[in-house]
Amino acid sequence: MTVDWNHFTPWLSLGGGLVLGLAAALFILLNGRILGISGIVGGLLRPQAGDVAWRLSFLLGLLAAPLLYQPLAGRLAPHIDASSAMLILAGLMVGGGTRYGAGCTSGHGVCGIARLSPRSLVATLAFMASGFLTVFLIRHAMP
Repeated sequence: MTVDWNHFTPWLSLGGGLVLGLAAALFILLNGRILGISGIVGGLLRPQAGDVAWRLSFLLGLLAAPLLYQPLAGRLAPHIDASSAMLILAGLMVGGGTRYGAGCTSGHGVCGIARLSPRSLVATLAFMASGFLTVFLIRHAMP
């Protein structure tokens, strides 16, 4: 195994993790809610009175952030080695998994583990094991 030193960014990754952790902590402290994307989006599919505005604001912020960042960083050119059909299939599988697992990676991995939730620990271990297995199979076991 080799490390791509040109794209190895431990300090940026640490900074991003700290910002995400701070956002999750502030969100639960100030709103009493978990910062899990699937739960936030799911709440829009079953709207309750007084619950829609903050959810829409959060999602609009997620969509606006790259647009606000772009003038600072320049145009980012994403590179995806998958077909549109594969991306749609992957999205449906992730959506089904978040429904089956009662939450997404951000909800379980960041917020649930921070709250010492046993269910979130098991879910996060399952996410990580699945990811490790997938990478191993795709990169090493398949021709």
